[in-house]
Amino acid sequence: MDTRVLGRDLTVSAVGLGCMGFSHGYGMPTEERETVRLLRQAVNLGYTFFDTAEVYGTSQEPHVNERLVGEALAPHRSSVKIATKFGLRFDFESGKVPLPLIPDSRPETVRRAVEGSLRRLKTDHIDLYFQHRIDPKVAPEEVAGVMADLIREGKITHWGISEANEDYLRRAHAVCPVTAVQNRYSMMARRYESLFPTLEELGVGFVAFSPMANGFLTGKYGKGAQFDRQTDYRATMPQFTDEAIDQNRALLKLLADMAEAKSATPAQISLAWILRKKPWIVPIPGTRNVERMAENAGAADVPLTAAEVQALDDALDGMEMSAVFGGSVVGKA
Repeated sequence: MDTRVLGRDLTVSAVGLGCMGFSHGYGMPTEERETVRLLRQAVNLGYTFFDTAEVYGTSQEPHVNERLVGEALAPHRSSVKIATKFGLRFDFESGKVPLPLIPDSRPETVRRAVEGSLRRLKTDHIDLYFQHRIDPKVAPEEVAGVMADLIREGKITHWGISEANEDYLRRAHAVCPVTAVQNRYSMMARRYESLFPTLEELGVGFVAFSPMANGFLTGKYGKGAQFDRQTDYRATMPQFTDEAIDQNRALLKLLADMAEAKSATPAQISLAWILRKKPWIVPIPGTRNVERMAENAGAADVPLTAAEVQALDDALDGMEMSAVFGGSVVGKA
């Protein structure tokens, strides 16, 4: 797979693998040995960028995803880049789905978190350490100062911010240069395009999570789709309702038509559209299926031209869409 550079010097595969779904949020967790096998298969397919977090797990083992990523990638550690995250915990006691998020980026919390992540990931350094969500009680300068310390100590080599806004990014970057932001981005959730000029100015990369709107843009879900309300976040996501299927018919047709023209799949078109937006954007779709891993990796080879990307943008700008979990179209809150 081709590579891309995040920030000044972090080279990763053009498409990364979001690892959350193996353990959290998309139904019952994958069996542990199978998770390890699938992650190693991803390496064989050319993935060199793996994204996890200390909170991707279950109420029984809240940190299991990091542990399995560490085990799977240990034999390949010198050839892969691992991103993980700090500063967030899920409220497992709430009984709500999705689980409520509780931010905590106090320096003492971050210090404990990095040691736990290093241990579970079986590594002496983290390649990209993301603040999982902004903590309104801790100034960005204070968080960035801790990151600068961790870089000096060799515990991390790069850092980033997930769900960053411009003001927070600028203030943090002034203290310790940010390598990447990781924000939700897809054809259905485009509000962070307004951040792109700032990223370009500062030399900060963009890691796009949920690049297929939690799988909706694969075109594989129709009316009557059923999800486990206790373990699968899609059960409460608005884009998967029967009404949304009707509202998004034009969007799904746009993807299907372009896929046919390019001898590709709708999933590949949705990823190729992201990849052609900027050379410093890396999508991190998640999947627990080897065939889908190969399909997603192949998106990097889909030849979308700048004119075709613009035509897709123009169509999206004028198109009715349903609400989408965690995001919005351009110009809407």
